Amino acid sequence: MFPLNPENVDSYRVTFGEERGIDTAYTITKPVLISAMSYGALGQSAIRSLARGAKLAGIAMNTGEGGYPKYHLMENCDLIFQMGTAKFGVRNGDGSLNDDKLRELASETQIRMIEIKLSQGAKPGKGGLLPKEKVTQEISELRGVPRDRDVVSPPIHVECSNVENTVGFIRHVQEVSCLPVGIKLCLGSPREFRALAEEIKVQDIFPDWIAIDGAEGGTGAAPKSFMDQVGMPLLPALFNVQTILVRLGVRDRLKLLAGGKRINAGRVLVALALGADACYTARGFMLSLGCIQALQCGKNTCPVGITTHDPALQRGLDIARKSQRIVNFVRHLNYDFKQLLAATGKVSYRELTYKDIYIPSGTDLYNVVFPNPMKT
Repeated sequence: MFPLNPENVDSYRVTFGEERGIDTAYTITKPVLISAMSYGALGQSAIRSLARGAKLAGIAMNTGEGGYPKYHLMENCDLIFQMGTAKFGVRNGDGSLNDDKLRELASETQIRMIEIKLSQGAKPGKGGLLPKEKVTQEISELRGVPRDRDVVSPPIHVECSNVENTVGFIRHVQEVSCLPVGIKLCLGSPREFRALAEEIKVQDIFPDWIAIDGAEGGTGAAPKSFMDQVGMPLLPALFNVQTILVRLGVRDRLKLLAGGKRINAGRVLVALALGADACYTARGFMLSLGCIQALQCGKNTCPVGITTHDPALQRGLDIARKSQRIVNFVRHLNYDFKQLLAATGKVSYRELTYKDIYIPSGTDLYNVVFPNPMKT
């Protein structure tokens, strides 16, 4: 009933690593980040368009698990280097972490944070796949893999077989990289996450953020059985994680990111009301590039030149024009975000809670928030 003038809403600002007091803490000023999309899954023109757009829009871009981010670095944007289970770009032959390679990569001025991917929404419990048809000589060199076979990532980091050594691995990456370090996962069992959070508290080793990827998250190369059946949707997963961290008294020790079809300001605001500090989106930026959802992502035949390495197909993707569309998307989303926040009467997104959301009965989130059917 009592909205604010948008000019009176606080400027958005979130700093990763401030809880640990590190000198390399990284601040974002817009609530959206470009989610993980690797060179390999995407062609070089798409990567450069996204990276240039990120630079112009003043946001950070996640590299995805594609190894050394050659084309991301060309456009001078801020980067979150994603370390997948195969550790492309920073791996030893047995799939374990090569500290020297990580240290060298982290010294790149554009690499601002490191993200350890434990799982992703489209295929939790399963590793990644890059079909051999898309493995060029350059990708082979950047990832350190052969060209004559599909590139298959293992389902788990070799260092992470239980909650104890997983938490220890987080600390190791923090110490080696000297950067803010987070983890990404798709929630399966809240009990499992609670066990991880309890171990984080016991060891007093906190990731600088936890990115929750909803099961509705997409990718071009996930088995349909995993996309349809495995993992929790973002909103109940996010509410579960937020509740567990609050009850353990550690929510103020880290940030929360949310991913899963956060393609407009309204969906971003809902995620923030459920506990997130910022949102990842891949889909919104893919549509900005001109994705027509032809469902040919894993075949190297993308008709609009985004998920292909065929020079003839990439030719139509103009980097200068497409990067400006990235800027437009960010500008309008940020504008709408501020207008919507003002309409709620809140000065800051931190004032939002699940009580600001209408949750229809019978939905997954309603059953999580209101487990007693008599409660409204």
